[in-house]
Amino acid sequence: MQVTPDLLLHAYAAGLFPMAESAQAADLHWFDPAMRGILPLDAFHVPRRLRRTLRRGPFEVRADTAFRQVVLACAEPAPDRPSTWINAQILELYVALHRRGRAHSVECWLSDRAGRRHLVGGLYGVALGGAFFGESMFSRVTDASKVALCHLAGLLIEGGFVLLDTQFTTEHLARFGGVEIPRRVYKSRLERALAVPATFDPDRAAAAVDTLLARTCPAHGDGP
Repeated sequence: MQVTPDLLLHAYAAGLFPMAESAQAADLHWFDPAMRGILPLDAFHVPRRLRRTLRRGPFEVRADTAFRQVVLACAEPAPDRPSTWINAQILELYVALHRRGRAHSVECWLSDRAGRRHLVGGLYGVALGGAFFGESMFSRVTDASKVALCHLAGLLIEGGFVLLDTQFTTEHLARFGGVEIPRRVYKSRLERALAVPATFDPDRAAAAVDTLLARTCPAHGDGP
């Protein structure tokens, strides 16, 4: 069966997501895990050290200006990830969704001494109604992907999103408040989120993190 952008959107709306076995694999497999990872936007946790980094603003943060580059960077091998599940088919499917305004990237940039900007971190995902499905992130310098994640959370809060799906949870995501919920609970939340009108505004990428910091409980800022 050929996977099209429309089929991909229907799959997300049903609670499924695709992955390839490797970047070289030709086929995609659909996943519907018994336990689903989410990052609750109303309890998003910003560690104290990262909060200081966000206020210092070492990166230029943008959204939707280099979507293909972000996906390609996420597909690159890394020391803690020698191979990825992003193959050529996934790249083109998500680029097609991006053209439709359904997939988005958040990017961290740094300028060198010559004034050339370099993409140093970011993430991408899919937006449907009030749900955002995070797909992958990457970092080439310290904290770049973490900063991108915080800016994403600010954008989603400002835009009225109510569900940030991370598919699985990791120790890294748990530091931001990531939790696992049973499939039936996830699908109930997803159904409600799909009915919520929400807006992803790339022009707010740099400033939206202020909304997140203002809404984050002060006690969270005292954490490690």
